[in-house]
Amino acid sequence: MPVGIKLVSGNAHKELASSISSHLGVPLTDVAVTHFSDGEIMLQINDNVRGADVFVIQPTCPPVNENIMELLLMLDALKRASAGRITAVMPYYGYARQDRKVQPRVPISSKLVADLLTTAGAHRVLTMDLHAGQIQGFFNIPVDHLYGQAVLYDYIKRGKFQEPVIVSPDAGGVERARNFAKKLKASLAIIDKRRQAANISEVMNVVGDVSGKDAVILDDMIDTAGTITQAAEALKKKGASRVYAACSHAVLSGPAIDRVNKSALEELIVTDTIALDSKRELCSKLTILSVAGLFAEAIRRIHEESSISSLFI
Repeated sequence: MPVGIKLVSGNAHKELASSISSHLGVPLTDVAVTHFSDGEIMLQINDNVRGADVFVIQPTCPPVNENIMELLLMLDALKRASAGRITAVMPYYGYARQDRKVQPRVPISSKLVADLLTTAGAHRVLTMDLHAGQIQGFFNIPVDHLYGQAVLYDYIKRGKFQEPVIVSPDAGGVERARNFAKKLKASLAIIDKRRQAANISEVMNVVGDVSGKDAVILDDMIDTAGTITQAAEALKKKGASRVYAACSHAVLSGPAIDRVNKSALEELIVTDTIALDSKRELCSKLTILSVAGLFAEAIRRIHEESSISSLFI
């Protein structure tokens, strides 16, 4: 057991926190979370954390606002309890899609969340596959950015894929897909997509040869599944033998499950950065890979002041 580590978990993803705890051999710190009758969150850290290296495990997944507020209150409680160092462990960083002004009079929400975390008491942040990498620059504290591709790569490498081609679902994901394809020694294709509104997209064209190949659509997240299911249909029309999707964050909101079940996808491969609960029973195409071991090793290295980047070399 690493001496001096304290693991604190909110209610966002108890299963992942428990798994990280098991990997590290460090028990979860007791936290009592209750609510006032009007819905206000009230919490108390029931263990002594004075001088400890504390890691707060809380993905800001749905219900996003509830989980963010719970995280902020835990950070504030730990700060006031004289914790030595506080790291916000956010496997999924909510509001990451709002990283710039794309219209007049709109907020840069991911910057606001960064400011809130710092003000609440976080000394550093540990997260995975930010929707926009530049969000790291919104913080004036260290940010350790993990890559879910490491877990997805191991699964796809072991799979029986016939001449795989890695597909970027849009222009913004080309670099991610190119790096993945290079590591896998696979070819690359790109979906030319026109987005008409938030959560609404239209696939226009496939750039690259996918005929007779197993296409793997690689993305950082799948939300309503409109983009990925349309991409799967376009790839099949272009002659792909089978179509798979691999995504780090399975938000799967609204009609997502129904769309995936009815789609041309053979399999939807995701990680457990977000609690999926009943969704795993509702979608037979869903394969869930655990990132608990990766986060546990990252936490160990942060505590021991050793390299995080060497995890991905």
